[in-house]
Amino acid sequence: MNELVKSLPSPTLPGLHLPCLDTYKGWLFKWTNYLKGYQRRWFVLSNGLLSYYRTQAEMAHTCRGTIPLATAHIEVGDTCHLVLTSGGRSYHLKATSEGECQRWVSALQQAKANATLLIHHSDDSGDEAPVPQEDRALTQGVLKTLASKLDDLSTCNELIGKHGAALQRSLSELEDLRGSTDSTDKVKTVNERATLFRITSNAMINACRDFLDVAESHSRRWQKALQHEREQRHHLEETIEQLAKQHNSLERAWRENPSSYTDVEHSQEGDASDENDEAEFFDAMEESPAFITVTTDTVISKLCSSQYNIELYLKTRRSRIPDKPNYSLNLWSIMKNCIGKDLSKIPMPVNFNEPLSMLQRLTEDLEYSELLDRAARCDSSLEQLCLVAAFSVSSYSTTVHRTAKPFNPLLGETYELDRLEEYGYRSICEQVSHHPPAAAHHVTSQRGWTLWQHITIDSKFRGKYISVVPLGNIHLQFHSSGNHYVWSKVTSTVHNIIVGKLWIDQSGDIDIVNTTTKDTCRLKFSPYSYFSREVPRKVTGVVEDRESTAHYILSGTWDDKMESSKIVDSSQGCGGSEGKQKTVYQTLQPKLLWKKYPLPDNAENMHFFSSLALTLNEPEEGVAPTDSRLRPDQRLMEAGLWDEANGQKQRLEERQRLERKRREACCVPHDSVSSGQDIEGYNPLWFEKRTDDRTGESTYTYRGGYWEAKDRQDWSQCPDIF
Repeated sequence: MNELVKSLPSPTLPGLHLPCLDTYKGWLFKWTNYLKGYQRRWFVLSNGLLSYYRTQAEMAHTCRGTIPLATAHIEVGDTCHLVLTSGGRSYHLKATSEGECQRWVSALQQAKANATLLIHHSDDSGDEAPVPQEDRALTQGVLKTLASKLDDLSTCNELIGKHGAALQRSLSELEDLRGSTDSTDKVKTVNERATLFRITSNAMINACRDFLDVAESHSRRWQKALQHEREQRHHLEETIEQLAKQHNSLERAWRENPSSYTDVEHSQEGDASDENDEAEFFDAMEESPAFITVTTDTVISKLCSSQYNIELYLKTRRSRIPDKPNYSLNLWSIMKNCIGKDLSKIPMPVNFNEPLSMLQRLTEDLEYSELLDRAARCDSSLEQLCLVAAFSVSSYSTTVHRTAKPFNPLLGETYELDRLEEYGYRSICEQVSHHPPAAAHHVTSQRGWTLWQHITIDSKFRGKYISVVPLGNIHLQFHSSGNHYVWSKVTSTVHNIIVGKLWIDQSGDIDIVNTTTKDTCRLKFSPYSYFSREVPRKVTGVVEDRESTAHYILSGTWDDKMESSKIVDSSQGCGGSEGKQKTVYQTLQPKLLWKKYPLPDNAENMHFFSSLALTLNEPEEGVAPTDSRLRPDQRLMEAGLWDEANGQKQRLEERQRLERKRREACCVPHDSVSSGQDIEGYNPLWFEKRTDDRTGESTYTYRGGYWEAKDRQDWSQCPDIF
């Protein structure tokens, strides 16, 4: 049975009066192919979109198709048939009865009319902004003119109908009186009525022309004004952004070392002259975009009553690296003797690597840190959990084409990423164990959150594929609310090791727990199957409160986007496993949480690196001597010198083996346990092992001191690992 469900009231658009947008649902038969013919599908008509599902239960997670009615053509065919054409594709549908078909046609036509009006209104209205009084008066005058013209059209329409009916009657009477003596008078009457009909028709045409002229002339004027306002707003946004960058850079430069950035000239006119001076900001010249000259009296004079002429260098991150050489190598010839072994213990040539270390890959999880910035501003812990879930999925988006393995970090190797100016966070990683390989990571953001993780990698070669299982938890805490989230990573699998093109898949479950409020979210990463009809790389999830009541449905793919849909109702359906009933959720329209950034140009020749990944190995001054950027084999590989890189890689690995033997010979097991050292007798420099109070797990957490050492440029504690 079809049902008509009133939707939530939508905001009223000024100047536009539309019928209430209803949701129409029901079963229709849809033509699939010549083998299966018509198949029964559940159709939902809502907000100008006609969506269909295999069952009602699929509404919670899988939509089989959506037809936008605003641009669709609706055609009624034979008995109980109708055809929708949209985007060059035709949908053949069939109802169970004539009455049912007519109800669907009426609902579709009404929805199409409403959607078309909404689109036209959206195109004309643009962004809402305060309207000046004179423009408002002019708009009201134009609307009154259009209304009067519309009244004229209505009058002409009535007259045409009246005179047309009279003309039709006269023609009928003339037909009956053919050959009689009264025919002359009747012909005269018909001519008069035909003349009236022609005059009325001409008036109708002229009224239509006037209506269109008024509408088109003012439409062009409004479009031009709207375009001008958009350009002005864009220019203003660029100016404000430039001023903000200049202010931040100037303030930071003065704090760090005023004497090296400023040239002080004491004012001879006292404080009175300061009140009359104005700050001036000049943009950089086009031929030297890396420099911005700032001359200011207002801000800095309050600090030391001086005038500054400053040239600040604003660092521009790189956007490309050397193209990857086209070296061929038989992977099977190396991997055939490694089946069932831990890959971290097998020496591999750089041909199978990408020029990034595992520490840099961990840091790459921060590519979409703005999701955490948004989450920190959320008042609702459930909405916050949706954004945290989207962030956990986004970390896999860069892996879809990245089948090469990162470099195994050397013991004691570190990697820092300082993005305070751009994104408000600082990140530090350290390799705290070599067998098994384990890394600790700590991120602090000025925008209200802290993230830390201790990850151990368990990788095995299974003959046809390589499985990489990250062990350990990721912790995230928001400063204002104190909400503390914990989750782990899923299994990554690289397929077609023996033959075929390598491809990567993510599979498993992620359980995200807010240990403060006990809210939970379970994300399911569906493994790819050639025979499955599911969307590839699909991710689904449900956000529940501490009472196990579902509030949001999450859906999307780990390589593209994630959406959330608020649950408004739930019911028990059929078809569950082991005799259990499945829960069917009624939700609002989905809301976009996260969308993947497009890859840079020529990414296929640069290891499919994202924009952030391209900058991770960019040389920077002042980093620790153990930083991954300084690793020689990795730098040579990035430059395309793979033979030299293999030689350096063998040297570093041999040096690490000798250093490990030396530590094991000097290590006393009892002392190692008490001091927090690992089994190799190594004590990390920037992280220490602690027991987490909330989860009870033993994990490496940041002990502090790295950024202070960087400010002093005191790296005397760092080992010489390269």
